Amino acid sequence: MTSAKPDPADLDFSDVTWEKSPYSGGNNNCVEFGDLGDHVAVRDSQRTGQTPLVFTRDEIRAMILGAKAGHFDHLA
Repeated sequence: MTSAKPDPADLDFSDVTWEKSPYSGGNNNCVEFGDLGDHVAVRDSQRTGQTPLVFTRDEIRAMILGAKAGHFDHLA
């Protein structure tokens, strides 16, 4: 069971290692993901000073499965 989702404003993201897709092409126009243990942080690579969003692993899993299934293709 996933623990309760923390308020992103209460977290310190300074030690998070951020990852982005190689499909971004190095243009800094992508979304970055950071591992928070039970949660995943998501931020805009062009606005790294803004507080990231925080999702449970289940929420991220659902998004990835939906993307793999093509459910968001119409947004690209």
